[in-house]
Amino acid sequence: MPELSANFSPEQLSSLDGSAFLSSLEDPKCWRSIPLLNYTPLHELKDISIVRFRGMIQDMLDPEMYLERYEVLKKDENSARMQEGKYRDCVVLNEGEQVNHDAKANVHGERRTLFVLSIPGLNDWCQDYESQCSRNSLPQKLLVPANACVGGAKKRSAPKDEESMDIEVEAATENGDVDSNKRKRTEDNNNANGCRVNVAQTSNTVIGMEYHLNSPIPERPSKACMIKIYEDFEKYKLNTIIDVVGFLSVNPALDASAMDVNEFDNVNEIHAQNPPPSLIPRLHAIAVHSLPHPNPLLDERLITPLQERQNQSTDLNMLHVGNEFRVFLKLCLFNDTWAADYLLSHLMSSVYCRVDSQCLGRFLVNIFNIPLNRLPNYVKQVYDLLNTILPASHYITMTATTMNDANFGPKKDYETNKLVSGMLQLAPQTHLVIDETHTKSEALNSNGILSMTLLGYVMRHQQLKCNFQFYELEYDVDIPILSLSEKKSVLPYDAFVPIECDEQSIAVIAESLNAARHYLNPARLNQFRRFLTLAKLVEFTVDEAQSEMVQNDFVEMRKTKAIRDAEELHHLLVLARLLSIARGKNVLIKDAWELAKQMESTRQKRFESLPTDITRKQ
Repeated sequence: MPELSANFSPEQLSSLDGSAFLSSLEDPKCWRSIPLLNYTPLHELKDISIVRFRGMIQDMLDPEMYLERYEVLKKDENSARMQEGKYRDCVVLNEGEQVNHDAKANVHGERRTLFVLSIPGLNDWCQDYESQCSRNSLPQKLLVPANACVGGAKKRSAPKDEESMDIEVEAATENGDVDSNKRKRTEDNNNANGCRVNVAQTSNTVIGMEYHLNSPIPERPSKACMIKIYEDFEKYKLNTIIDVVGFLSVNPALDASAMDVNEFDNVNEIHAQNPPPSLIPRLHAIAVHSLPHPNPLLDERLITPLQERQNQSTDLNMLHVGNEFRVFLKLCLFNDTWAADYLLSHLMSSVYCRVDSQCLGRFLVNIFNIPLNRLPNYVKQVYDLLNTILPASHYITMTATTMNDANFGPKKDYETNKLVSGMLQLAPQTHLVIDETHTKSEALNSNGILSMTLLGYVMRHQQLKCNFQFYELEYDVDIPILSLSEKKSVLPYDAFVPIECDEQSIAVIAESLNAARHYLNPARLNQFRRFLTLAKLVEFTVDEAQSEMVQNDFVEMRKTKAIRDAEELHHLLVLARLLSIARGKNVLIKDAWELAKQMESTRQKRFESLPTDITRKQ
């Protein structure tokens, strides 16, 4: 990979070194030496330096017109030059120069802005790992010296070949007059200082930090970055994960509070679309990689040399690791083998295909019959163990207060032209664990009813409804949802599993959970974390012989009323698929199919043996 220079500029991308750098980004390993904005303080980075940002696309802003190439006139002289404007928010002018907006040689371009959040619900172990990767690979030459003036108090030094240049701000969109309903340009801006924003003309900030950051999980706030993309606009989808390399833009004049906004119609929108770059930096993308999962241990662009050696030296034995995982889950579930198998299958599940209105691969589980009176904190203790393994997850207690007060779905705020996030706007394979042991018969208000409706729709279709006030749009999600409850849940899970626990298992559950915690040694943790993600990525097939076996069994089960319809068959096939993968197979095996039938038969017998007040939906 060509060596990064502190003065590597957007204009140099068209040079031989720039072309070589862009070509080098095709190798995932070359991304590792680029500073990760998620874990590097902004004051340590230089404006217009090459950085990375990893996160989930939370919103997509309106198209933006800009000057891709423009003519610059030298005042008091009859001379002109052409300046590249791509990958910049600010025009580049020498002292005594100004932009010729009427030049025929000017080239207008279009770019889009993606509002990207660091992955919501990313667990501590992932953040620690990514932070370590960032620290280990950070090129010191790209850092701002400790005694340097940062934050815009002094103008950034120009590249060596353009030492006389100053960075001037005109407008975030071309020269301010292209999108007149958002930014208004006045002739007074064209003065002897180019189009510099007068920071003395400030306006009171009308939008708070929490609204700017727009985290789906407010108690676990994400970092945010506005990504400017220049091609393949239709490629990007809401709620997907991307890793971006580009030019950092943190000029303080991009902050709406440093602009004279008194003549604009909608001040709130101006502030929302132009947040302080010290809070939400801009990044002009030169390379974008879509991530299928949030697990950094299996990401070539982030992996540490030690982890890479471990991955190469230890070929993960899915059967062996799956058996060990089952032992761990039995310790957490009162030594209940069947419940452990159901939970393991759930943790491995992921939507792998969508056909018409059906999503294939979903396997949502409700484990109920939890002895709440004896173990009021049990569910949270189990979740605390699971989040040491899962890359991204979120825990919520289902109470009337939670449902009535929280925003579960995204909603468009036309006052700021911003999609305000909701709790269910999560990245793919983010596990949602719902604690229903605290659920009581309490009234829900209109928001609570809406929350239940949105949650139920996500569970059935793995699609999230976004409220645009005048209409709704549905976006695909992949959120495995697990519930633990005292009674059978009212929500539409794929499998309702009554757990079996006797007096002895309840009495020793504290010791069992402690044993489970010690069972998770570093080597085993590493294996479990990789196992779950690899299981989700397996390309699975059902050969002709096994397909015929399933069809014949389906006919027989319909005769004995062991299965009622095609939907139940689909759930049985999903379970058999997951059991096959847990045994290291990427094809349906007869043993897994028979085990799935046995598990479903046992589950039904457990239902029949429980009191009706337990199996009746809450």
